[in-house]
Amino acid sequence: MPGPTVEMEPVEPQSMKKLSLKSLKRALDIFSPVHGHIAPPDAESKKIRLSHKISVEYGGIKGNGSQPARPVGASAQNQGQQAADPSNVLALPGPEGSKALQKEETQKSLVVGPSLQPKALNDTGAYGKSTAIISASGSSERNLSTSAIMERIPSKWPRPVWHPPWKNYRVISGHLGWVRSVAFDPSNTWFCTGSADRTIKIWDVASGKLKLTLTGHIEQVRGLAVSTKHTYMFSAGDDKQVKCWDLEQNKVIRSYHGHLSGVYCLALHPTIDILLTGGRDSVCRVWDIRSKMQIYALSGHENTVCSVFARPTDPQVVTGSHDSTIKFWDLRYGKTMTTLTHHKKSVRAMALHPKENGFASASADNIKKFNLPRGEFLHNMLTQQKTIINAMAVNDEGVMATGGDNGSLWFWDWKSGHNFQQAQTIVQPGSLDSEAGIYALAYDVTGTRLISCEADKTIKMWKEDEHATPETYPLNFRPPKDIRRF
Repeated sequence: MPGPTVEMEPVEPQSMKKLSLKSLKRALDIFSPVHGHIAPPDAESKKIRLSHKISVEYGGIKGNGSQPARPVGASAQNQGQQAADPSNVLALPGPEGSKALQKEETQKSLVVGPSLQPKALNDTGAYGKSTAIISASGSSERNLSTSAIMERIPSKWPRPVWHPPWKNYRVISGHLGWVRSVAFDPSNTWFCTGSADRTIKIWDVASGKLKLTLTGHIEQVRGLAVSTKHTYMFSAGDDKQVKCWDLEQNKVIRSYHGHLSGVYCLALHPTIDILLTGGRDSVCRVWDIRSKMQIYALSGHENTVCSVFARPTDPQVVTGSHDSTIKFWDLRYGKTMTTLTHHKKSVRAMALHPKENGFASASADNIKKFNLPRGEFLHNMLTQQKTIINAMAVNDEGVMATGGDNGSLWFWDWKSGHNFQQAQTIVQPGSLDSEAGIYALAYDVTGTRLISCEADKTIKMWKEDEHATPETYPLNFRPPKDIRRF
């Protein structure tokens, strides 16, 4: 007859950090004299150990000093004093030897860390009684805590470059609905915005005045792009339509039909005359600009495609979706090259660095940096914005801006991931506080002006504070302690 089964107690799942700390504590309990598990050595062993330390550390000074070093325990009286008081004062070889010893110990203190630094030499050229390195009481072992071990290891995290803070210098009103999209002209003289009032407005960059209003969409305009090679502007909206505007005639000359639902994002290829659109039908469609033909329907996402950008080399198309994945596409075959599954929530915004081979993606869980072309994960940003991030942009100087659903506009250093400014937009008078969301961000061609499109129907322009200095706005940066998270 089989015996009665014994129910096992459930094992509590523990993180790797907690298990490592338990292992470290167990090792300290076994080997460290702090906890009293090891009997303290007797006076004779202390004296032998101290003599050995001095001979190893200061052997060169004994031979080269102007005066011979007085050996420890030279007389019976000194031996008795050292046995009674192990932290007795030690004499040094002389003024020259004292300087050399002080220099050597200063160099050693840089390696040992601040918790083990000896006190300064007194007038007689001797150390104080609280010396941690050559003390015979074993205090160096007691001071060697986990924090001291961590301080020995220099941080390999890159130090951020100082950037001046950004300030809002202009608020533009004119739309009658949420401002959902923005794009700059390659000549940097004007920019266009698309809104939930179904219009596209063109504004002057220098003065902020309205130049033109274009109508044609029957739902809100979610995507805009201006061609760098032609006098074309492209728009996409919730009405399933993608339109090509001729800026010389200020009218629609082509429409691209094929999306089964609203079109959420739009991008132009930098070298080929093709247009990329992504929408709520979970498909990224590739269009020939002139013939209006659909070249590919890049299907593979399981939810809305809400962010897209194109590159001149492989991978040529990168899409982010509400299914929390990022896909790399090869336009030669119209197939997926790589799928990144690092995010846990929907990827609503992506930003390609204008100079480096890398991009950042934003989600409600975190902002992550990836390398190109293979898509290796680099690290998370060092601070979490803790909101839904709808838009992000990067300029040539490595300043990345992210806009959240709660009106928070954060500025980051691209190289290190350090958040150096946290700004909060102020809603237009007469609007609700809940209308402080940021839906689109774009830098101008020079990277010195930033446009934010917001839910209070306004367009805000930002620039760097020219009066800021590193002294008035210091760089409060601390490298991350737990490197394994990144």
